Amino acid sequence: MQLSAPRRLVLPVLVAGLLHLPALTPAAAGSEDAVTTFTLDNGLEVVVIEDHRVPVVTHMVWYKVGSADEPPGKSGIAHFLEHLMFKGTEAHPAGEFSRVVADIGGQENAFTASDYTAYFQRVAREHLGTVMRYEADRMTGLVLAPEDVESERLVILEERSSRVENSPSAQLGEAMDAALFTNSPYGRPIIGWRHEVEGLTREDALAHYARFYTPNNAVLIVAGDVSPQEVRALAEETYGTIAPRAEVGERVRPREPEPLAPREVSLSSPRVDQEQFRRAWLVPSYNTAAPGEAEALDVLSAILGNGANSRLYRALVVANGAAASAGGWYQGSALDDTRLMVYAVPNPDTSLEDLGRAVDATIAELVAGTIPDSELTRVKNALIAEAVYAQDSQSTLARIYGTALTTGGTVEDVAGWPDRIRAVTADDVLAVARKYLVPERSVTGYLRAAPREEAKAPADRS
Repeated sequence: MQLSAPRRLVLPVLVAGLLHLPALTPAAAGSEDAVTTFTLDNGLEVVVIEDHRVPVVTHMVWYKVGSADEPPGKSGIAHFLEHLMFKGTEAHPAGEFSRVVADIGGQENAFTASDYTAYFQRVAREHLGTVMRYEADRMTGLVLAPEDVESERLVILEERSSRVENSPSAQLGEAMDAALFTNSPYGRPIIGWRHEVEGLTREDALAHYARFYTPNNAVLIVAGDVSPQEVRALAEETYGTIAPRAEVGERVRPREPEPLAPREVSLSSPRVDQEQFRRAWLVPSYNTAAPGEAEALDVLSAILGNGANSRLYRALVVANGAAASAGGWYQGSALDDTRLMVYAVPNPDTSLEDLGRAVDATIAELVAGTIPDSELTRVKNALIAEAVYAQDSQSTLARIYGTALTTGGTVEDVAGWPDRIRAVTADDVLAVARKYLVPERSVTGYLRAAPREEAKAPADRS
């Protein structure tokens, strides 16, 4: 099982110590003719992505619930339930589903993000009906023995210890999120705060399950060597028999107030081997932005921090040697307002403060200047090329659509993304840079190395 935070279409990377799945901003994902959608009578949305190159299918069920939908004081319950979903049902005892998937040569996993929870299997096409029957069964038939709940809580606490408490980088990431999102539930970690995870109960898990795990709050994605007709027949036979058991309603969350002052977070630890500078800005997502703004933010992020030709890399690494690496990203796939992040790793003779000033100078130069047509064209072509390359991965295609449909997007948004990126102008990019890359919308993070004998210092916020 994995924690997730979606990003643009890039390779999986570690950010703040937590595993980030391939970035999933809506992008070109096959021709429109290869994608079919329909909705079952019980409200289950279905997307079929035809890919007949190999006799394999990826089957995914996405629930429109993530860590940001958790009730106050119950952080981590979405991820906790994801773990517990592998404990078995009345019809199939714990371990049977996983054993069947392994016996037929398939793969399975699940992941939790701020806005969704998803379960998937990748199997030979003739076994699609089998995994659909098992997955449909655990949509309503979950059985939780008290001892399973207790043991799985210990697993998650150990996961938190290894991924967060033992990682100063992850601790800084949590502190920065809490400072950036002062009212939004995005300010709490997907895995949950330790003291709240310790208090989660079997009743909490079952209440979350009963409220959110219902077909009218789910999206079924099937990508691979299938036809829409056979998927519809199998979906009707399996998921179609499940009656809705809750009316989830509109996903309304506390909104982030307009920020008024820049914030800083500094963490020092003897465990830090490589210091780092980070800055995050509160920006709109694809779901909350005005028309065209999210696409411009995607292009802005790529100009600033996507690869060796980016402004930050050329200025900090190539030109003055202040940094060993530098980059940035925009987390556009989110239901609510989100973040744009830049980072830099200093060389030994560069202080974090000097590195921050170099980052500021690079951004100031962009905001005050112009973007040459050649640079804009290169960056937009690179973004679109990444989207095209994604079509080679069946599972990535499924994740692109699943992410879009659980964060306010549509199939049409996915298909139209390349054209919207092509339409972004230099003026559009400069407009969002001047509007959003301002100090009062930012949180700056410093990850510092401390002497080995120094006790680990807590994150300070100011």
